[in-house]
Amino acid sequence: MIQVTFLTNKGKVANAPANSNLLRVSLREQGGIPFKCGGGLCGTCKCRVEQGLEHTDAIKPKERKHLTDDEFKAGYRMACQTFLNGDVSVSWVPLAERRAPAQRTEIPAVVSCPRGSGLDES
Repeated sequence: MIQVTFLTNKGKVANAPANSNLLRVSLREQGGIPFKCGGGLCGTCKCRVEQGLEHTDAIKPKERKHLTDDEFKAGYRMACQTFLNGDVSVSWVPLAERRAPAQRTEIPAVVSCPRGSGLDES
């Protein structure tokens, strides 16, 4: 058995079999790692392995779509894509505190003036 410590969730500790998926352990044990898709598509389950990074499997191609090389070096992984073979401690930024992507505030429009309206100056 391995031990997973969910630091952001008040240090909650859970035990799991070796080669367990990090997100599945979080779901089963109410660890609290946020997620939306569970399949490597959205990046919501981004978390940081604070201790035990050496006990995680190889980085997956789906993770490379959401995380930078600098984030990997800092210990970030996607929980849904990460399998564990030893004890780890993980943290994450709660969804409510994450910065929302910039949203568009202007709507492009095409305006045409009917002929003879006095507005058409061509």
